[in-house]
Amino acid sequence: MTIVAVNAHAPISSGEIPTTDPRRATDVEHKQQQIISLLEAHNLDAMLLQTPENMAWFTAGAELTRTGANDPCAAVFITQDARLIACSNVDANQIFDRAIPGLGFQIKTRPWHEPLSQLIRDLCKGRNVASDTGVEGTLNLSDELKSLRFPFTELEGERIRELGKLVSHAVEATARRVERGNTEQEIAGCLSHRLLKHGVTPKRLQVMADGQSIRYRHWGYGEDRLERYCVISAVGSQNGLHAAATRTVSLGKPPSSIVKSHHLALLMQATGMYFSKPGWELFDTWNRVKRIYEKYDCADEWQHADQADIMGYQSAETSILLNSDFKFQPGMAACWHPSVGPAMTGDTILIEADQTIMITPMEQWPSAKIMVKENQLTLPDILILPDEA
Repeated sequence: MTIVAVNAHAPISSGEIPTTDPRRATDVEHKQQQIISLLEAHNLDAMLLQTPENMAWFTAGAELTRTGANDPCAAVFITQDARLIACSNVDANQIFDRAIPGLGFQIKTRPWHEPLSQLIRDLCKGRNVASDTGVEGTLNLSDELKSLRFPFTELEGERIRELGKLVSHAVEATARRVERGNTEQEIAGCLSHRLLKHGVTPKRLQVMADGQSIRYRHWGYGEDRLERYCVISAVGSQNGLHAAATRTVSLGKPPSSIVKSHHLALLMQATGMYFSKPGWELFDTWNRVKRIYEKYDCADEWQHADQADIMGYQSAETSILLNSDFKFQPGMAACWHPSVGPAMTGDTILIEADQTIMITPMEQWPSAKIMVKENQLTLPDILILPDEA
């Protein structure tokens, strides 16, 4: 096991490199103190993090997976007085230079042809260690770690607001340029391009042409061609955080069925957003949404697809469940994405102590005014493009 640097003259700790983002360094220090408190509470020596969401959270957004892969190429090891990245020699320079510059991490490596598990085993040997996976007989504290990911820090709140703008911009810009005859996968390709050019990683793309979602509520995209209307949705990630937005576009006047279904879905979305209040349990909020389904004679629609997710370092930190006692709290993001028949709507909100902010705003997009308890919410309507057929 060796500590490596970029070259023979480089510092062995990223903490010796002047950071270009002091706020990020402060964020990491804050999270190390949270981990130390957790270790002390359980009389432990160290914490091992191996899941992407926990490593991104602790490092304030470091990307510790290889491009195009989902599995991490590294692990994070935290003690009372140190924070380490364990990885292969192949990944060390990129992680040291680009992922954690100036953040006070050391890097421990093994040759690429030796398993990372051996390095992790060496780090844990002789120590009382907790982890987020339970590997090597460590104490699994994944639930406690999940609770530390909320509420967002000030930096995380700013980042997810910016991410929400980028995601909604990409979805809307893609929708404004669709043409009759485009395949769903062509549209998805354009959407992916718009996200990537702004540094947002596409995590889930959905392009559902002409009622595709009636039968397949979780449809991604395929070879089907757009003829009349299309629902476009994206979940994007940046700095480890996630945000989502959904928009509907029609070539010419949309069918009455999609208009009616879209406006019903907006009612569900607005109700969910309005009642996502600090201190409320998901179950209580869901009951309000469910009553709207029943009131407008579509009581069975909610059974065809999930309705909402808490978003953060996972695209679904937790989902709305019928018996969930998970509570909303300030500094938490949620995405309400109800569907009715061929229509699906969706936006990400940030819950604050005194207000709820939609962080996937409309730019050049028609809006619909929805009233909930005498409060008006403005949500995305259907964009109608000229029909050149």
